[in-house]
This record gives sequence, structure tokens and C-alpha cells, in this order.
Amino acid sequence: MSASASDLSSASLEAIKRIQITTSPNAGEVDLSPLYDHGRDFASFDLVSIADILRNASVYPPHTIYRDVKVAATGFDPTQDLHDHPCFHFPFQSELATSRPPADAIDEHALLRTYHHLLCEAVARSTSSMRSPWLMQSGGKDSTSMAIALADVRPDTTCLTYLGGNEENEVASARFVAQQLGLRHEVLVCDPGRAYDRYLAVLPHIPLLTADFAALSYVDLATEVSLSHGDGLIDALGSDQYFGVPLHGHDRVLAWLARDLHVPQRVFQSHLVSRSFKLCFLLATLQMNKFERYFPGSRFSDVEVDTLFGWDISTCSRRRMETFRADIDAAASQEAVRRLSLVIGESSHLIKGMNAAHALSLHLAYPYADPKFRDWIFHHVPTERLISPDGVNKVLMRQYIAQRFEQLPYVKTKGCFRFNLRGLARQRFDQVYAFAEQMQILLPGVPHWLETYRDRLENKYFASKFYLLAMILPWLLSRMHTATASEHTAVEERVVL
Repeated sequence: MSASASDLSSASLEAIKRIQITTSPNAGEVDLSPLYDHGRDFASFDLVSIADILRNASVYPPHTIYRDVKVAATGFDPTQDLHDHPCFHFPFQSELATSRPPADAIDEHALLRTYHHLLCEAVARSTSSMRSPWLMQSGGKDSTSMAIALADVRPDTTCLTYLGGNEENEVASARFVAQQLGLRHEVLVCDPGRAYDRYLAVLPHIPLLTADFAALSYVDLATEVSLSHGDGLIDALGSDQYFGVPLHGHDRVLAWLARDLHVPQRVFQSHLVSRSFKLCFLLATLQMNKFERYFPGSRFSDVEVDTLFGWDISTCSRRRMETFRADIDAAASQEAVRRLSLVIGESSHLIKGMNAAHALSLHLAYPYADPKFRDWIFHHVPTERLISPDGVNKVLMRQYIAQRFEQLPYVKTKGCFRFNLRGLARQRFDQVYAFAEQMQILLPGVPHWLETYRDRLENKYFASKFYLLAMILPWLLSRMHTATASEHTAVEERVVL
């Protein structure tokens, strides 16, 4: 290391002030204001967190894109120092619920009345500061159950459904639910270029970096709410961690196929493979480890990430899994392992909403994260009403919905909040390529990757990776000055060491 680089690294380390933020919605509305004036310089980035996003579309908590900022997400005690040796433990695994009654000891009508009462209370508490709330309504189980409670407690709510593409469409289901409940309903059809322009417009006000595959959808929706004079967002995320997430046949097959194998990149570039999403997805799965395959979407392989950076950084990202190793090894079932993957990825899933709400000065509510409602479901609802013996999930929620809708209104395949990835690549390739050229000091391999796969972006597998770059590159550019080679060397050597 050169003397100037050494001096820079030492000075940067001395200047770090440790910031810690609670991002679990169980603690109430999250305050990201401590990040508003965070320094915008090259040395503040946590490069391993960038690798995390490229590999998994999210940062492993408690880390963030900034090396001096940690988040107390679900499973982390906010009173501990998360900068040195953070400890993780998830308390909502089924085997830890020792007080659940047997199914035949509970009156079903009383159970459903309590569910409605507690959910209404949770909605009332979490939306009390909102003058004009909007529900992010996908048309699925969670948002339908939420809409039923909102109709009683906040009938002034507007339901907003996002149509991301023509692969899946729950707009009719969502509209039917809203109309039957007497709630106003709006639809926003995805325009990738408009959504990306809205993302770039609010970038200076987005505190943390995430590339969740619904993050652009969320910014698009939040902007629409703001333009419509709404002041609050209601998100129906958060119930999976205590209801549970049963594995189905395809989940087990993918877990079995995840073998940590090396597949040469030239295989993905062949005409036969590069035109087939299913073949690409299958081969990519062979390269993953079993746990990270539970994370959604198509992402960059370890070899690709190292090539994008120009040095070996993927091992540093994989090493972050060790924070969760004790819970993973102690998991009593594959369902329990998958539940952990959802909880670990939850940090990114929730931060996309927190970012958008913060950037547009909107309130944000997660009623399913209400501790009173959550604890009642986890401790006092029979196991069979959470996941049935034959693997049906959220049985109690389904029964609750069936009281209002004889025919369950949601479809089997979800998708309204997904994003038109291929459309984004078609409309914004040149713009993202320009960002890549400006970021070569940090990610020198990105322009070559874009050039190599430019003609393959109609395959959703490659378009997903393009999306990750489209989210990451402009955010980083908005936070950095022109870095010198010595700065790059200093930060790289710090991470390696």
C-alpha cells in the first residue's frame, strides 16, 4: 500500500462515527433521519455490501451500504453493539411456540372474531398519524385480509394495485375485493421508463441502497400516492415470519439442485442456453448454495461478481452467512430454514418501502408487524390454523377472508408488484451503460458485461441482472465524488484485510 493510500485509510477509519438504526417494523415507524446528512464519499461505502446486492439483491443485515451504519433488523437486539460481533436469533420458529392450543380446543368463531379485533386494532394504531392512507393492494391473501380490516377501521383508505407486466395479473381480484368492501380502488400500470425516471428523481433522498426486485415498483407507487395527495402507505408485508412458509415440490427441487458447482460463463453465452430462461435459471441454481437459493430472483454468480469488481470479493459476502449459522444449524425443518431466509431478506424487502416513504415524506405502516397481533397469532393460534398438515399456508387468514368472500378472490400466482424487467432493459440500456462507464473505478467489469449480454436482455434471467445494475450504479454515483486510484486501492486493501 502506498503512503498516501495508507494515510487515507487511517484517516477514514478515524473519521467513522458509528450509526445504528432500528429497522424492524415491530418497533413502530422507522426513523431514517440520522442518515439524511450522511457523508457522500467513496471511502464510506461498504464494498462487501455491494457484492451482497449483486449476489442476493439485498445486503446481509446488520450491514448496510455504509460501513459505519448498521441496522437492527428482525432477529437483532437493538441494544447490542451491531458493529462488533453482532448476534442473531430469530424467536418465531414454530418449535419455540410452546403455548399453542390443540385445534379441537378452540372455538373457530371466537378465533376469527379475535383475529378481526386484533387486526383492526393494529391497523388503527399504525395508521393513526395518516390523514389519507393508501393500501398497497396486490390482490393476494395478505392484502385482502388487510383490506377487510381497513374497511371497518379506515374506510377512507384508497387501494392501489400495480400491474407490472402481462405474466400475472391480479388487478381484477384486487378491484373486486375493494369494490365489495366499499373502498376506493386505483390501478397503476408499470411504465419502466417512468418508474426509473421517478427513481432517479428521488435518489438524493433515498437513505440506503437496496435492489429488491419490487423496489422500482414501490418508488413508482409511492410517487403516485404523493402526486395524488396521499400522506401514508399501508404495506401488507410481515406475516410470513410467524404464519410460516411451507415448502412445495419446486422449492425442494431447487434446494436439492443448489450444489455450489462452477458453470463456465461461456455456457450461458451459447445460443441454446442464452435464449432460455429456464435453462439459465437451472444452471444458475447449480452454482448457488442451498440457503441463498431461497432468496428470490436471478442474480450474479460469485465468479461474475468477482469479475465485475476485478478482484475476489464474493467470499467476503458469503462469509456474512456465518452470523446466522447457529440458527440455520438449529432449524428443526426445511420450512424453518426457509423462514430464516425470509427473515434475513426481510431487511431489504422492508427497506425498499422505508426508502420510498422517507424520500417522499410519507408515513409508512406495517400492521401485520404489530406486536400484539403477531404474538397472538404465534402463541395462541393452533399450528393447524397456520400451516395445515397437507402444506396449505395461512389457514386462519384464508378462513377469515372466506367469511366475506364465498369464492376466495385471489389467484394462485402472484405478480402485481413485480416489475417489467425486460422493458427496463429495452428503454434504459444506454443510460445504465453510461452510469457503468462512470463507475469503472469501483466496478471495472460492468461495461464489458453489459456489452456481452446486450442482445440477450429479452431473457428475464439476464434482464434481472441488468435491473440490479440499474438500481446500484446511479445510487452510488449520487453519493460519491470522483475517486482517485489511490482511494480505490486503500478501500480495496481494507476490505481484503
